[in-house]
Parts: sequence; structure tokens; C-alpha cells
Amino acid sequence: MGKLVIKEALVTPEKAAKLIELCPFGAISYEGEKLDISSACKMCKMCVRKGDGLVEFVEDAREIDKSEWKGICVYADFSGGKLHPVTFELIGKARELAKVTAHPVYALLIGENTDTAAKELLKYGVDKVFTYDHPELRDFRIEPYTAAFDDFIERHKPSSVLVGATNLGRQLAPRIAARRKTGLTADCTVLEMKENTDLVQIRPAFGGNIMAQIITPNTRPQFCTARYKVFTAPEKTENPTGEIIKLTVTEKMLSSDIEVINTSLKPTDIDISEADIIVAVGRGAGSDAMRAAAAELAGLLGGVVACTRPMVESNIYDAKHQIGLSGRTVKPKLIICLGISGAVQFAAGMKSSDMIIAVNSDKNAPIFDVAHYCVVGDLTEILPKWIENIKGAK
Repeated sequence: MGKLVIKEALVTPEKAAKLIELCPFGAISYEGEKLDISSACKMCKMCVRKGDGLVEFVEDAREIDKSEWKGICVYADFSGGKLHPVTFELIGKARELAKVTAHPVYALLIGENTDTAAKELLKYGVDKVFTYDHPELRDFRIEPYTAAFDDFIERHKPSSVLVGATNLGRQLAPRIAARRKTGLTADCTVLEMKENTDLVQIRPAFGGNIMAQIITPNTRPQFCTARYKVFTAPEKTENPTGEIIKLTVTEKMLSSDIEVINTSLKPTDIDISEADIIVAVGRGAGSDAMRAAAAELAGLLGGVVACTRPMVESNIYDAKHQIGLSGRTVKPKLIICLGISGAVQFAAGMKSSDMIIAVNSDKNAPIFDVAHYCVVGDLTEILPKWIENIKGAK
């Protein structure tokens, strides 16, 4: 980590104007003879490289004793008396990572009446489950949950913390990472561990054109979030050996400016993340006839229809049907990709599927790099024959 430092003695109105024009994010301003860099800065360092020496990048000189930080912690997403399935997937990944450093695997559980959920977590191979259980923690409020999370980190010093990229996790992870003045990588698709306990957090960047490897070498703990269906949950054991440790909830932790007046369940809607069979439609199958055929195929197979981002942007499908980095991550038993080129953004959201069948007229389409079965041909000829054969088989 580091920061940008402005060399005030070198600033002139002319140089400031040039620097303002140079910044691609509009993060630099010059008012009252003072040059300023706002929070819009993305640390591209263009101002450092081409700014006539006005701006310098200074590395953070902080050092940390990594030996004091041990364990890989999974935040257990607990809401409405239920654990979100992403928690079990993260436990599976945490166990893999822990083998490299021989660290224990922890789970952090915050809520009310957590005993049953804590016992369930032990069955997935967690060494210790730490719980903060209190009636006022029944509903998620950011301040008490952050305070409890911070108290756990202060007491037990985990080296890495894995959080599910759920609605709750997306709110909580950045808040606690900021409080601990440490890094957070969102929506990781790959996690690896170095022997020195540095967590390698890999995610698509720059629109999916590259896979960025991010580490947090100078601070602890290391925070990352991962979506549901990215990793694989381990098998349950009916004879767990871990322990449950109940931590004290203080009145100070419960202090909040938020009052929960009422809660109600959101109406159940389509969730392609839970589907076992998906028929995914891209621009190559965007005609009315092809979309109708795709829906018929999905119906015959007992599956659901999903799509790529361009189909959502064209207002053909709702965003809840979208697969990819800006949509949903899926892991069905079978996914059939119709007329989809297979950009990185889409592939990252479905490449862990058990069986991938792709149909495309372009034999060099990137989707064939991840597909198990590749069909090169015209969809208008192939899809009707598939439907006819399935109907005949039934």
C-alpha cells in the first residue's frame, strides 16, 4: 500500500492545469493556489509518471509481525436463523489454504440463537466456531456487527478472513477492513496461499481482460469476498472434533443509530444460482425464434433460461437472468450455451459447472476453451433437432 504526495514547492498554475488535464479520472483540482487529489483517484499513477515531478508515490513503510496472526477465518453468513450456503463453500476453500501454512480454520458467527448453526459449521471441518449471541443481534445492523467482528479480530488475530459476497457480506467486509486499515479484494474467483501466509487473491480486472493477482503483504488480516457457487463445499462429517467458543457481547458493541422496526421476507423469485440445468442465450441466439426455442429446450430439460450481459443491456432479459461478473455466478450440473462467444466476464461466472455444452458457428470462439462438449454449427438447424429428439425420447 502507498499514497500520493504532492510537492507543493513545485506547483505553479501552469503545471497544475497540465496535471488536471492529464488525470483520466478527474481526481485533481487546483483552488486557492492549492493542488488537491480527491477520493476519485484510482492510483493509476499517471500523475507520477508524466506530471513533471509534482506528484510522488510513497510506499507505506508499515511492517507487521506475521507470526502473531494465525488462522483462516470464514465469516458465517447467518440471517433469518439460516446459514447461507456460501459459508460452507468458503470453509472448503479455507481448509485447502490452511494446509499450506498449517493454520487452524475458524468460523465467526454473529446473531441470535446460534447454537444449532454453530454445531452445523463444525460438521464441515472447522476447528473453532466463535459466536456472538445476543437478542439484539437477531437483525443485521452494521454498527453492532462491525463492533463484534472487530472485537474478534483484536482478540484472536486471524491471518486471513473470507467473506461471502452476499448482501450482508458486501456491507460488512469493507467496513471492518477499513476499520482495521487493511486491504480487501472483492469477488475473488481464485484464492491461493503462500508459505509466508500471504493470501494471493485473484480476480478479473479491467473489464475481465486480465486476471489480477492481489496480495496484502504489509497488513493483517487479509480480507476477501467470494461469490456463491465459486468454490466447492466439503463433505459433512457427523463426528466433528472442533469446539464452539462463546464470546461476550458488551453494551458498547450494541450501540447503534439504526432501529429495525419490522422485517418481511422478499417474495421468492427465479434464482439461476440454484438451478441444476441452465440454457444460456447469447447474441448469436438473440432472435425471437431462437429465444423461444431456448425456452422450450429449458422446459423439456426441467431447467431455466439465463443470458449474457449484452442481452440484458438490450432489454431482452431481466438482470436476474444474467450470468457473469456483473450478474450471477452459477454452478449447475448442466449448462448449454447457445450463441455465446465466451468472454472472460461470462466464463468466470459459469466455468465451474459440472457439464458445459456450447454451440457456436465460430470454431475459434473462446467458449470452447471451457466447454466439455463443443458443437460448431448453425443454431437454427441444431436447436430444432435437439428439441425434436428430446421430445421423441420422452
